[in-house]
Amino acid sequence: MSYQASAAGEHYRFGDLKSLLAKASPPRSGDQLAGIAAQTATQRVAAQMALAELPLRAFLDEPLIPYESDEVTRLIIDTHDAAAFAPIRHLTVGEFRDWLLGPLATGEALAALAPGVTPEMAAAVSKLMRVQDLILVTSRIRVVTRFRTTVGLPGRLSTRLQPNHPTDDLRGIMAATLDGLMLASGDAVIGINPASDNVAGVVALLQMLDHLRELYQMPVQCCVLAHLTTQLEALRRGAPVDLLFQSIAGTELANTSFGVNLALLDEAWHAGLELRRGTVGDNVMYFETGQGSALSANAHAQVDQQTCEARAYAVARRFRPMLVNTVVGFIGPEYLYDGKQIVRAGLEDHFCGKLLGLPMGCDVCYTNHAEADQDDMDVLLTLLGAAGVNYIMGVPGADDVMLGYQSTSFHDALYIRSLLGLRPAPEFEAWLARFQAELPSAVAQLEAGGLTGVGG
Repeated sequence: MSYQASAAGEHYRFGDLKSLLAKASPPRSGDQLAGIAAQTATQRVAAQMALAELPLRAFLDEPLIPYESDEVTRLIIDTHDAAAFAPIRHLTVGEFRDWLLGPLATGEALAALAPGVTPEMAAAVSKLMRVQDLILVTSRIRVVTRFRTTVGLPGRLSTRLQPNHPTDDLRGIMAATLDGLMLASGDAVIGINPASDNVAGVVALLQMLDHLRELYQMPVQCCVLAHLTTQLEALRRGAPVDLLFQSIAGTELANTSFGVNLALLDEAWHAGLELRRGTVGDNVMYFETGQGSALSANAHAQVDQQTCEARAYAVARRFRPMLVNTVVGFIGPEYLYDGKQIVRAGLEDHFCGKLLGLPMGCDVCYTNHAEADQDDMDVLLTLLGAAGVNYIMGVPGADDVMLGYQSTSFHDALYIRSLLGLRPAPEFEAWLARFQAELPSAVAQLEAGGLTGVGG
């Protein structure tokens, strides 16, 4: 089915729904790289006008990627909740935008609506929204998850403590961990990206973190962000696995390039549940995503990168995750060229994920070869704080020396909490008061090798 619209005296025709969505997207270097972006601002406006008139039901009738060839499409269609969709079934995309910005779109109404919203609907309406619209709607949405801490409550902002080390040195990781804990970071997760993906190394890192957690009775969850198959093997060897992590994407082919599929994710989800390690809840999965991941694997099926990203959230939603993190500027300027594109993409991702009922966090980040700097990240951090983001990253000095990119620091989290009157997760906040008195002892034990098992 084709779509048509006129703007500034020019008439435009869009061959199918995926072309319409791509042409309606705000400028993205990734869509330009893929050859699917609007060629002019006028063409983009025409596409947005045509999109605004499109009935939401069209996304159920015209899958962007065929049902028969893509398991993500099958997941989206097969799990769609018609009853939840009923209140907005009669709306166009433009009318849906107006509804979302109106008084009927309360937090309770949006939570009830989430199972009826497909990723394509969320992506479509976001393309018609200003930055302030994206912030306003998501500020009303609370998605609360629990494992050993409760993340996503009103008035709270959590952090992932990210103590990466270029050689997985246990003492270096422990030093960064204690630094983060001292600055109130780590209530979302203490999560390490390992420098090498091997089972023995993952087991050692998990054992060290769990030793620290038990020693100081910390209400935290830990994770080593190796490939899911590596984590499952560590689990089988008896490693203390809390959250199971995997990067995911919005097409079957892109997930295949990551070495995963829905069946493997399902296996991991049930394995995590069977451990019963959570104390206040059983959300055991942690997913990371990013605009451009499907395109970078040549697995985007000519779908624009923001819509592909939203489709990844359908995969995440299936497994009731503890955390979902858009690593927004990490893939590079080939996909999000500059600070302006990164800021817009981070807010879109947060909006689409929250609208679908997900506990969204954001790695407010950029690579050193992007046309961005820390001022851009301060802008995105502040806007996400106003939008009610569940959590952000806490990286020593905001500079990840292992992954080689710029993120947010422990002090950045303190800034946004102070500015907006936000606090850590309640269980973690109560523990912090006790830990601060014990910190000198912890530092002394680290110096002696007692926390890591590594001799001084």
